[in-house]
Amino acid sequence: MDMGSGSSPVITDPISISPPLLGGLTSNLMPFSVMSGGCSSSPSMSASSRRKIEEVLVNGLLDAMKSSSPRKKHNLAFGQDNSPDEDPAYTAWLSKCPSALASFKQIVANAQGRRIAVFLDYDGTLSPIVDDPDKAFMSPVMRAAVRNVAKYFPTAIVSGRSRKKVFEFVKLTELYYAGSHGMDIVTSAAAHATEKCKEANLFQPACEFLPMINEVSKCLVEVTSSIEGARVENNKFCVSVHYRNVAEKDWKVVAGLVKQVLEAFPRLKVTNGRMVLEVRPVIDWDKGKAVEFLLRSLGLSDSEDVVPIYIGDDRTDEDAFKVLRERSCGYGILVSQVPKDTEAFYSLRDPSEVMGFLNSLVRWKKHPL
Repeated sequence: MDMGSGSSPVITDPISISPPLLGGLTSNLMPFSVMSGGCSSSPSMSASSRRKIEEVLVNGLLDAMKSSSPRKKHNLAFGQDNSPDEDPAYTAWLSKCPSALASFKQIVANAQGRRIAVFLDYDGTLSPIVDDPDKAFMSPVMRAAVRNVAKYFPTAIVSGRSRKKVFEFVKLTELYYAGSHGMDIVTSAAAHATEKCKEANLFQPACEFLPMINEVSKCLVEVTSSIEGARVENNKFCVSVHYRNVAEKDWKVVAGLVKQVLEAFPRLKVTNGRMVLEVRPVIDWDKGKAVEFLLRSLGLSDSEDVVPIYIGDDRTDEDAFKVLRERSCGYGILVSQVPKDTEAFYSLRDPSEVMGFLNSLVRWKKHPL
């Protein structure tokens, strides 16, 4: 669930992060900076110039945090979120990104005689967004819907969570899993049975970054420990810094701390998700690349014969939506109750509509329209 409504304050004061906040971490980080070939600041750059550059970077990250974490309007009379139907902007947006449920007949008509492959994000798609990431459980009826879809269509989970963690949530061995934003892929649905089988079917393009990810995760845990509500989650090949429960006045502090820690890790970058900052390796790999890899691995890369359907709610899912749009095959479906710029063709409001769409796919497969 999104945090409470309210306008975002305009923050103009420069952030100040003193060395004591980082404790003794600097010496631990330096070996990675040297190994990664990081460049030190130019000797001719003045301290004031450096502060201005850092301020621009932090403010840029803060703006991205706000734009990727839109607030839903709250209905005070009923104590719940307003229906998107009551929002004129959302209604107008639906003309560009129509409901996948309302457009279901058109979607399956275009898939007639072709093979459908289903790709699903987890958080916010199969489970609700919750305050505690460890409690993002999917409902039994959603699990049943996903299980039924997998009986008829190759189905994969593509999540920013670690592959192990998302499997513990989903608990379905008949699926394919791509964790860490696609940097940890199991290419066989049976690979969960034995360690030997698992190793033979693993694809991990960022293996060399594991020590670095573990180190930066420890650093981020330490430097954010004094910020109420901040949560750091090690997702094996990426680190998630959750600020959903952080007071908005402290978001800039979170952004500044993440930026400062990453100065010692030039081979890592930070991207934005829904109320989360994602620290990831600087490699040419994302959820879109993961979808292409899975399609090839499953023998489904023939765009003429296959209709991939990717459903997700996060900014990181846009890479997958873009791939499907550029391939001129398949459909990206964005899960959102607010208007967003997206590469997706269709939309669904929330996980309950996702479940409805999945159930519709199963019914169509059993009884074609």
